[in-house]
Amino acid sequence: MESLIQVLRYLRSAGVCFLLILGGALAAQPLPERGKLLFRDTFQAGLGHWVVEAEPRPNTTIKTQQKQLVLDVAGGATVWLKRKWTGDLLIEYKRQVVMAGGPNDRLSDLNQFWMATDPRNPNLFTRRGPFADYDSLSLYYVGFGGNENTTTRFRKYLGTGERVIHHSLSEPRYLLKPNHWYTITITVVGGTTAFYVDGKEFFSYQDPEPLREGYFGLRIFDSHQRVSDVRVYEIKK
Repeated sequence: MESLIQVLRYLRSAGVCFLLILGGALAAQPLPERGKLLFRDTFQAGLGHWVVEAEPRPNTTIKTQQKQLVLDVAGGATVWLKRKWTGDLLIEYKRQVVMAGGPNDRLSDLNQFWMATDPRNPNLFTRRGPFADYDSLSLYYVGFGGNENTTTRFRKYLGTGERVIHHSLSEPRYLLKPNHWYTITITVVGGTTAFYVDGKEFFSYQDPEPLREGYFGLRIFDSHQRVSDVRVYEIKK
């Protein structure tokens, strides 16, 4: 620790700028200001805005009910928003991991894809739910409370089968709580994408080869979750 302090003092005296790293991510930045509302779904009219890809398993239900999207899933599933997004944007929604003694009630895997495209097929919606099916896509991914709620990770999928982990967190404050309604916010601004939970930044990644268009998807594995009030905004300039 003492040697680290000496190095930092030397860098400062030499006029070298450096960034403070906290929890595996750059020091948190405030949320960008929301601009025009581009899309909203309060799940009062079914799944018309979405494409469901789910493993055919017993005890799996994906439906809308009481202004919520219910994901009660054995195995893997992805629910894609049909609309393709381009440029700077902010995606925000509410999501809960249900723990009430049901067969799929497992505190794990509040996951999401964004800016997803298939480099080999203009039609993204060709998969059947297993996680490995998505390895060939180009996208950003956060697995919130993955690996039995022991890790929260940010990855970039390169479209070649390679999935690069850029951040991995394991402190309790970055893991899931049962039955808590989270507000999830995802931003894409220029070459930087960020992931926020209840207004607090978990990850920010400045991408040298940024993904500037693609689809947003809710990802789940062996879990029972609810989603409400999905919104997409322009970023206010």
